[in-house]
Amino acid sequence: MTVNGYAMVAQVRHRELKTRIGLAAFITLTAWFLTQSFWPMAWFGAVVATQVLDWFVFRPLRLHPTREPTTRYKVALCATAAINVIVYSGIAAWLWVAGGEPGRLFAIIQVAGGLLHVSLHMHHVRPLLFSAVIPHSLYFLGLPVLGAVVDQRPEELLISVGGVLYMMHLVVTVRQSSMTTTALQAANTEARVERRKAEVASAAKSDFLAVISHEIRTPMNAVISAANLLRRTRLDREQREHVSMLLDAGDVLVGLLNDVLDFSKIEAGKMELESSVMDLREKLGSLGRLWQPRASANGVRLKIQIDPDVPDFIRTDPLRLQQMLFNLLSNAVKFTEDGSITVLVEWQAADSRLVVSVVDTGCGIPSARLVHIFDSFAQVDASTTRKFGGTGLGLAISRKLAEIMGGSLTAESVEGRGSTFTLSLPVEFVAQETTQTRRKAEVQAGLEGRVILAADDHAVNRRILTLLLEPHGCRIVLVENGAEAVEAARTQRFDAILMDMQMPVMDGLEATKRIRAGGLNQRTPLIALTANAMDVHRSAWDETGVHAFLTKPIDLVLLAATLTEACAARDEAQGAAA
Repeated sequence: MTVNGYAMVAQVRHRELKTRIGLAAFITLTAWFLTQSFWPMAWFGAVVATQVLDWFVFRPLRLHPTREPTTRYKVALCATAAINVIVYSGIAAWLWVAGGEPGRLFAIIQVAGGLLHVSLHMHHVRPLLFSAVIPHSLYFLGLPVLGAVVDQRPEELLISVGGVLYMMHLVVTVRQSSMTTTALQAANTEARVERRKAEVASAAKSDFLAVISHEIRTPMNAVISAANLLRRTRLDREQREHVSMLLDAGDVLVGLLNDVLDFSKIEAGKMELESSVMDLREKLGSLGRLWQPRASANGVRLKIQIDPDVPDFIRTDPLRLQQMLFNLLSNAVKFTEDGSITVLVEWQAADSRLVVSVVDTGCGIPSARLVHIFDSFAQVDASTTRKFGGTGLGLAISRKLAEIMGGSLTAESVEGRGSTFTLSLPVEFVAQETTQTRRKAEVQAGLEGRVILAADDHAVNRRILTLLLEPHGCRIVLVENGAEAVEAARTQRFDAILMDMQMPVMDGLEATKRIRAGGLNQRTPLIALTANAMDVHRSAWDETGVHAFLTKPIDLVLLAATLTEACAARDEAQGAAA
């Protein structure tokens, strides 16, 4: 007997208003057919009037379901329910008197149906239940008793006995329904509580991953960047091998970190895709150049075969496509010790679908394990992890990415003979002429003579930026926090700005907003260069209007290319304005 119960009854009565009027119309026609009288028409008019009264009285509960009804209002609700039942089942009395044996049978069935209806829909609000059940019961039990007395036919009392048995069964049914409803509500409440707990736990996990990602990427940036700088120096063969091992290990660590973050985003349903034009042949060529030395070191031939009808340019998510192909080639190189690896690229023009098959002659996968290779953290067996390493996330992430992008990733394998992984993705064909617009960066002297502002609170990172970029002929102005970056941007014009995210005094996001608010560098391209690599961080930077979002550890080639393109875009915008 709570406000929610009254509001629930109000909603149910409103929802079934048309049904009740429709049934009343059917009963009217039946009563007229049985009695050939005008009174059923009058009864229907009375039913419509009481239904309008019911709609009006229950309306405040529908509009304000959380409002606690007053005692006077509850009395009005109960009285309205009773009046409705008295009028609605009143036709039963008329049929009992004027309808003969068929009329009496129809009257009892009609009242029995009404009892069942109100019992099931009002059992959780007892005052309303009693207000509706009592009038129905008086008709249901009283009409047979009255008929037995008036007609002096005592056997008709058996109808009342049957009515009592029916009502007893109805009480049991309503009680069971009430218990079921209560249990269901309790289960729903518990489910909501558990869902909130799961959401809190998921948020805590995301926060933990964000912190761990940042804390790992920061020292990894120093390790990998220092190794790259060391490789530029004069080294003997043994030293160069040591540096290569250091860089390979760093790449593996960063790859594992990215896999864990991607897996977490996919499981949380927060993976966001981008859409941009990519040069497909150039991307495949770069992947081939990356993996060719590693395959050759194992004595394996790596071939990339592209059908002539495959378009040069497509629109898709380049990063995710590269990630899936990288994982497939990584596995092929890892598990192939002899023979060849062939990448077959085909184009299905009918449905604009790119199909890439990676075929190797490696060890293959046992049929019993083939169905599990796309499971998270799954590998063929424990010896696989010991021999080849890895977390077992690469294929799981690749398949889920393919499905998110509307495609599929399947595998076929014969143990001892090799495996074939087939990636099928719907992509958009892009005509070559629409992609020929190139930034002036391609014809300009790169970063020569550029002045770049770089904000980073770590001294090691600032030193690394200097060592990485100054050989390109640019001058780097270094600051330690966002406040210093804002001050520097206020007094000097720059060709581009590199901005870290987490810094003392003022963070990178706030500094970017202030620089964008006005001044000499209001329109200077600003590039986020941060160890905060989660999608939520990327979204926060996107809102500030940054030119690009780069993560640590620093990819020197990507950083230099992004800066060059940003500076060229600035020159182009200034030329257009002039």
